[in-house]
Amino acid sequence: MFRQRPSDTRRRQPAGRAAGAAMLLALLPACLVAAPAEAATRVAVFGFELLDTSGEAGLGGPKPEEQRRLDLITRDVRQRLAAAGYDVLDLAPQKAEIEDAAPFRNCNGCELPIARALGAKIEVIGLVQKVSNLILNINFQLRDVATGKVLRAGSADIRNNTDESWLRGVSYLVRNRLLDPPLTGEAAP
Repeated sequence: MFRQRPSDTRRRQPAGRAAGAAMLLALLPACLVAAPAEAATRVAVFGFELLDTSGEAGLGGPKPEEQRRLDLITRDVRQRLAAAGYDVLDLAPQKAEIEDAAPFRNCNGCELPIARALGAKIEVIGLVQKVSNLILNINFQLRDVATGKVLRAGSADIRNNTDESWLRGVSYLVRNRLLDPPLTGEAAP
């Protein structure tokens, strides 16, 4: 019986194939640099507001735990958009204008000039309506900053006034209304 020596069991690569692979590896960095990176869509996500129609509302605005939850879900929406590849803008340069215009639910688009000044292509505003301590509704509206046209809107009813229920409501809205299909910032023809 004929036995192969260990050195004979290896297959040899043809010289042309090895040279081609080496050339491809050498050109790969140049190809990656040559392709221009597409700029991420710039998004202004304004803080969610509370509309308390439960009869529990105080004159000083949201209760501290509800203000904390508003901040929590606003931060969550911003993080989800950033993770999806959008350029989520810092609103701090327009803080005074935001405070003067708020609440946005009553101003009929007064946030659009603020978003334009920030350089946003699209904006997101949100509202949590508290019907009772058990029944709440989370809403958002997304607009094309240049035209003011509403591109998307969504609403989710939640039960229970807890961090978990608020975050679940926002998670549903982001996955099923805000990012599906992906945002372009342009109105459909």
